[in-house]
Amino acid sequence: MRFSALRERVFRLKHLPAGELSTPLRRCLSTFDITLLGVGHMIGAGIYVLTGSVVRNTAGPSIVLSFLLAGFASLLSALCYAEFGARFPKAGSAYTYAYVGVGELWAFVIGWNIVLEHMLGAAAVARSWSGYLDSLLGNVISNSTIARTGHLHEASSFFGDYPDLLAFLLIVLVAFFVALGSKVSTNFNSFLTILNIGVVVIVVFYGITFADFSLWSGVDDKGNSKFFPYGVSGMFAGAASCFFAYIGFDGLATAGEEAKEPAKSIPIATFSSMTIVTLSYVLMSASLTLMIPYNMVHPTAAFSDAFTMRGAEFASYAVSLGALFGMTTSLVGGMFALPRCVFAMADDGLLFSSLASVNSKTQVPIQALLVFGFLTAIIALLFDITTLVEFLSIGTLLAYSIVSACVIILRYQPAYNVDEGQFDNGGKLRFSIPFCKFLDQLQPGHSIYYGMSVMITSMFLSGLGFSSGYFNGPYLCQAFLLINVILVILSFLFICAHYPNNTPLDFKVPLVPLIPALSLLINTLMMVHLAWITWVRLAVWMGIGFAIYFGYGIHHSKEEIQDSERFTKSSTYESVVSGVVAGATSP
Repeated sequence: MRFSALRERVFRLKHLPAGELSTPLRRCLSTFDITLLGVGHMIGAGIYVLTGSVVRNTAGPSIVLSFLLAGFASLLSALCYAEFGARFPKAGSAYTYAYVGVGELWAFVIGWNIVLEHMLGAAAVARSWSGYLDSLLGNVISNSTIARTGHLHEASSFFGDYPDLLAFLLIVLVAFFVALGSKVSTNFNSFLTILNIGVVVIVVFYGITFADFSLWSGVDDKGNSKFFPYGVSGMFAGAASCFFAYIGFDGLATAGEEAKEPAKSIPIATFSSMTIVTLSYVLMSASLTLMIPYNMVHPTAAFSDAFTMRGAEFASYAVSLGALFGMTTSLVGGMFALPRCVFAMADDGLLFSSLASVNSKTQVPIQALLVFGFLTAIIALLFDITTLVEFLSIGTLLAYSIVSACVIILRYQPAYNVDEGQFDNGGKLRFSIPFCKFLDQLQPGHSIYYGMSVMITSMFLSGLGFSSGYFNGPYLCQAFLLINVILVILSFLFICAHYPNNTPLDFKVPLVPLIPALSLLINTLMMVHLAWITWVRLAVWMGIGFAIYFGYGIHHSKEEIQDSERFTKSSTYESVVSGVVAGATSP
């Protein structure tokens, strides 16, 4: 196969008519249902799984700013998601958005990572749920399991201390609820989410009565700032880890195919849940770090342990029950989104077709739920929660970055105006650029790809330079950093030099390309602060994914089949015309 032909196949776009709403799934979810689905998914994961370890080991009290930064970056990405939700109300979240924006290969990369993200997120939450219950029962579960099986982590540091049968069974039980149908699972989720919000209110207002503001001010015995004990870089690293707390809003887009009015419900639910969750994160983490010193925070049962240390036993039990409620809703949200992401990819032919089968009664993608639900249960059974959590954020950041890039790309493509019967000026340069006459020969919108490629590459290299301290390094390092910063600015200005299209949408991101570019920049800065082993694990997972895509997906893609059908029809038409012409001209 020639390289040019392969390039056309892997970067072909999904043909999805604007406003297309046909689906084999049941449209029964209201805006309120979807909002609580997002709130429940995010609050459980962010607060009860993440806060303790990030406060103690990464950011200290500056986790308040970490959550704000992660929330701000997520809000920028949420704006981009909302535009795509209005443009293409289909399941698959960032996967579908990338498919219609930048091509099939990038869509597969994002979809494959989102599948892993939801699997690991659900497994981590189930593992933490089990640990909270075990703590309430005086470690009876862990001690009895270790007595029968021994220590599992002796085989590898990636494994947990013991096989967590409770986490395994919990995922199986939640998968059963999800299999009953979207309305049943969301009603269950809504009930527990409301209870969880009540616990959040208790933590914030009762916890603030123990506030000691000296824990935030001044310096400690080692001369470090009490608020920034790990420095500003620790705050950025904490923000990168805190992105795990926002995977729920990515899952909101997967509900688009089951929303009654997706074009309106998805944007409203996204902004509402983001506001509620970010406010909850900031207030709860502030309450925690003002109650006890950051280095005394329990890494897994942070809030209940903090109340115990302050002598508030009743609040400790209430928080523990709230943690179980919160993590259950988070688990429901993750298991709700997981099979729908797999369904979207399988329905497009990129994953095995059997995974796209939908149950005729519940209208749930049952095969995808069974296969990937079982794999998630196995992961929860065997692997350590720390190993799971540290691998999650990169997939979220990567997905958000691609969506932000897609908004810019699609906004600067020519759009067909039905009333005028012609394409608008979208993607055309406003003026000719000296020394770049070749740009005038490109099709409208193609030069945007060049500008985006330069901007994203320069952002990544700039982020590496800042994280490596190049601004204080030798002149050569400073020059490298300066050149990349200049390239970021120039590529941004180059994109601004194009006309946007005039496609009418229910919601549009304001100030394009500024807001999507700012989202890309913040996401990139946080990605370069992740541990190198995270990138290695990502490479291994992507190696498995590419084997599936190039071995199966590229040949069974619906776009491949449609291209073949179009070619066949064209060839048949040309043969008929040739035969008619030959018959007409023969003596």
